[in-house]
Amino acid sequence: MKKTLLATTLLGLLSISSAQASTLVGFKVGGDYWQADTSGSFNSDDGVAQTYNYDSDAQGSVWIAIEHPIPLVPNIKIRENRLEGKGSQANSDFTFNDHQFSGATTAYNDLSNTDFVLYYEILDNDIVALDLGAAYKQMHGSIRVQDPGHPEEVDVDSGIVMAYANAEVGVPGLGLYAFADVMLGIDESSVYDINAGLGWKFDGIALDTAIRVGYREFKFDVDDFSSTTQNMSFKGAFAGLELTF
Repeated sequence: MKKTLLATTLLGLLSISSAQASTLVGFKVGGDYWQADTSGSFNSDDGVAQTYNYDSDAQGSVWIAIEHPIPLVPNIKIRENRLEGKGSQANSDFTFNDHQFSGATTAYNDLSNTDFVLYYEILDNDIVALDLGAAYKQMHGSIRVQDPGHPEEVDVDSGIVMAYANAEVGVPGLGLYAFADVMLGIDESSVYDINAGLGWKFDGIALDTAIRVGYREFKFDVDDFSSTTQNMSFKGAFAGLELTF
C-alpha cells in the first residue's frame, strides 16, 4: 500500500514538473502577406531627389518570438521583412554612382530588412497585453538604377536603433482583439514601421492560432544612410497568421 502511494505521488510530481517545463518557454511563429503601395524618391549624386513611378506589389514578413518567465531577461523576436519596389522614369537626366543616366530608366529600391527585438511583457491578460522594448533594424537591400545598357547599384546595409511597443486589447470569451505594433527610429528619427488591425484567436490543444488583418506603413526617410539619401514609403493592407506553442 505504501509503495503504491509513493509511486502515485512520484508520478504526480513528475507530471506537474513536466507540465511546468512545457510552459517554461513559449514560441510564436507567424507571417504576413502585405499588399503595399510604394512611393518616394532617392537623391542623385548632385543631391536632387529623383521620383519614380513605382508599381504596387506584394511584400511579406515572417517572424519568430521566444518568451520565458525569467525575471530581468528580455524576450526576443526576430522578424524578416521583404520590401522591394520597382519604378520607372521616362525622361531621366541625372548622375547616380558616378554614371550619367538619360532617357528611360528603371529603379529597383530594395529596403528588405531584419528586425532584432528585445522586449518585456509589462501586461499579459485576456483584456490588455503590453510589450515594451528596443529593436535593431538591420537593412540588407540596395538601390539599383539602370537604362537599357548600364546598371549602377549602391548597397543599403546599415542598421537603425529603434524603440518598440506592442499592445493588444481583447474581448474576453470571443477571441477578438485589436492590436498595434510600433517601431520608431532613435538614431534615424524619421524612420518608422507601424501596423494596426484586428485579430481572432482560436485556442487549441497543442497550439493556439490567430488570424490577423490590418494596415501597415514603413517610412524610410534618411540622409546619407549607407551613402544614400532617400524618402521612401511602403503602405497598405495586410493579412497574416500567427501560431503560439
